Amino acid sequence: MLQRALGSGWGMLLPGMVITGLAFTDLSLAAWKAMIVSGLLLTSLMLYHKQLRHFVLLPSCMALVSGIMLVLINVSQG
Repeated sequence: MLQRALGSGWGMLLPGMVITGLAFTDLSLAAWKAMIVSGLLLTSLMLYHKQLRHFVLLPSCMALVSGIMLVLINVSQG
């Protein structure tokens, strides 16, 4: 039962850790924008795939966290 309650938690934690690691590599704004676009495109493609539908949180959360990082970069450069 605990596995079902925490089943979608890894879908947010895994992309969050990857994006946090990428935040320390000092990527350009164009790279962050490309990650957002690729995350959104992968999400739409994965929705229509029968087997990959279960992992749709990975690219969507990647796009969300990349967008948050892009906003933080723009605010800090302000």
